[in-house]
Amino acid sequence: MVITVMLVFVGFGAVIVSLIRWQIIKGEELKSAALDQSLQTTSLTAMRGTIYDASEAKVLAQSASVWTVVLEPAYIEKEMEETIAEGLAPILGLGKEIIIEKSQNKNSYFTYLKRRVETSVKEEVVAFLDQNEIYSGVRLIDDYKRYYPYGTVASTVLGCIGTDNEGLAGLELQYDTQLRGTAGRMISAKNSIGTDMPFQYEQLVGAEDGYNLVLTIDETVQSIVEKHLERGIDQYVVSGGAVGIVMNVKTGAIIALASKGDFDPNDALTLYDKDVQAEIDLLPEEEQNAAYIDAVYKQWRNKAVSDTYYPGSVFKMCVGSMGLEEKVVEVDTLFYCDGVAEVAGVTGGIHCWKRSGHGSETFAEGLCNSCNPYFIHIGLELGVDRFSKYFEAFGFKEKTGIDLPAESNSIYHSAENMYEADLAAESMGQNFGITPVQMITAVCAVANGGYLVQPHVVGKIVDSDGNIISTADTSYKRQVISEETSKTMSEILKRNTESGTAMNGYVAGYRISGKTGTSEKVALYNDDLQKNGEAVMQYIASYCGYAPAENPEYALLVFFDEPQKDENGGFNGGNAVAGPIFADIMDEILPYLGVKTSYTEEEMEEQDTWAPDVTGLTLSEAYSVLSDEGLSYTVIGDEGDYNVVALQIPLAGQVTPKGGEVVLYTSGYEDQGNVEVPDFTGCTLSEANELAAEYGVQISTGGGSVVTSGAISYQEIAAGTEVRRGTVVSVTFADDVITDTFTRVAD
Repeated sequence: MVITVMLVFVGFGAVIVSLIRWQIIKGEELKSAALDQSLQTTSLTAMRGTIYDASEAKVLAQSASVWTVVLEPAYIEKEMEETIAEGLAPILGLGKEIIIEKSQNKNSYFTYLKRRVETSVKEEVVAFLDQNEIYSGVRLIDDYKRYYPYGTVASTVLGCIGTDNEGLAGLELQYDTQLRGTAGRMISAKNSIGTDMPFQYEQLVGAEDGYNLVLTIDETVQSIVEKHLERGIDQYVVSGGAVGIVMNVKTGAIIALASKGDFDPNDALTLYDKDVQAEIDLLPEEEQNAAYIDAVYKQWRNKAVSDTYYPGSVFKMCVGSMGLEEKVVEVDTLFYCDGVAEVAGVTGGIHCWKRSGHGSETFAEGLCNSCNPYFIHIGLELGVDRFSKYFEAFGFKEKTGIDLPAESNSIYHSAENMYEADLAAESMGQNFGITPVQMITAVCAVANGGYLVQPHVVGKIVDSDGNIISTADTSYKRQVISEETSKTMSEILKRNTESGTAMNGYVAGYRISGKTGTSEKVALYNDDLQKNGEAVMQYIASYCGYAPAENPEYALLVFFDEPQKDENGGFNGGNAVAGPIFADIMDEILPYLGVKTSYTEEEMEEQDTWAPDVTGLTLSEAYSVLSDEGLSYTVIGDEGDYNVVALQIPLAGQVTPKGGEVVLYTSGYEDQGNVEVPDFTGCTLSEANELAAEYGVQISTGGGSVVTSGAISYQEIAAGTEVRRGTVVSVTFADDVITDTFTRVAD
């Protein structure tokens, strides 16, 4: 009995000691370990904020519900691995072996199988699981997928996101914190066979959706700009892309910002340029991945913000303003241009674009002539210190601070390192690099009374309930020039579009102030010359202007990088290339933006009209209506006065040349064949009219631009297209004059 008592005492004593050790001394540690083993935390993705255009009616980027399929290998029984793999592989488009391999990792409670599947796929997965009575091991988690309803429109502005819902480029990156929101989490408990069970620690922390962005960009204006840039790239065989920026000159709000080429953010990792993909495919296999990654980042790149360029003679708008402000010149100050400039004691070091010179000219005439020697003279009269002071005041020595990522620094000579030759070249817009957004911001200061604005693309940030979180600051940074200088420059630049070297940017009904730019890519030329022993000078053709000249509201910069001469030998300068595109864009966007027209009597006489609706009328009634509108007519089909008009060309409401013709089709017209559109490119106006009459079509000079000098550079309907007789073909003229480049024969 003694021995028994001792054994009981020792045994129970050991148990008590063990209980004290495990429950009291190590109790919290074991409790925590048990929770870690039985609890599972799942992250709940927050819905990313929506991006709206300026109207707040058009969605440019939004998130929609999708599902992510995950495996829980620890809860998948061995005999079910094959069934799950065979069922899910065809639904998810995955290999059976991949699913089996992931299922066999029994130490894992969570592994992604496929992210962001659509509703139709989710329903197939649910049906398969129900059919096979699979209640654990496979889960569907709510997730979100980013959609960009307008595809490539504003893609380099919007950017894109990655697989983890983080911003990778554009606004998606710049405002990632505001858009992303705060992720939630769900903590749940499961027993040893993977079944959910009630648990006192189970809780749900809801996700907080991200804020929404309301942009200053108008989708309609953006689409118009992109449409014309794409046309310009094709028409002028532009190899380096194009940029178009529309800005409110008084607030800095960017109404459109296009950078071409671009990409589709719905599929941001696919190369949009198939030619680039084809070039990569030809590379050795070991080089393809690096080339592909480089090409992806390049197509995401926003040239308007991240690339620098020589602005060329567009910069003369700023230099002219400096000269007027400092009283170096006045509107009527005379200068004699003999075609060359004396720089640093060397005569002939820099030539004017017009080798024979402009002769005696006033400052206003020198600006309209884009005379290089005159602006070298202004720069040298200003001197390094004053030139550098204004260069900084216009914002060229600092980033603009635009709310887009990867804005580039400018490249320029400091006052301490600027010599006379440098000053001469920079006075013409050469030998320094700025971004397009810096250039148009400076032009806005020239236009709006001299005030430097803050460019921005986000107007306000709002929460999901519409409450405003923040708004853009539209206050001026500083005043650069006086209002008097601003008005004087606007008046001279208006004259420049009416009768100077910027005539291709003229738009009838609107007083446009504008300036061309054709800058040489000297650094590229020198690199090619050093590497290959030969090189071809490439150019950047640009046009920048604003309207209306008397009270500016909107500025537009159009920029083409490396346009090539066309097959007819046409030049690739700013007036010939960028001018017509500028005019076509302004002709569309200014009426849309509510800028009122003000036609001169001459413009009213030249303006196109619109075809009245005469379908359904008898021929006699139609004749009367057309005669009242000053239009002639031709009948195809039966010609009796009481025959009814079944079809008219141009259609009702379409542009028709003033005094033009409307072709009336009556019964029997079906037997009449179509006509073929001729090739008008390279024709003068008179030649085009003769050709149009011969082929049975009509031409319109663009509806807005009355510039009809030079040769036709573009026709809206391609040559060879079959159309109805009487169809109107809009054409654009280009005056092939390079007014901005220069040749340096001595450094």
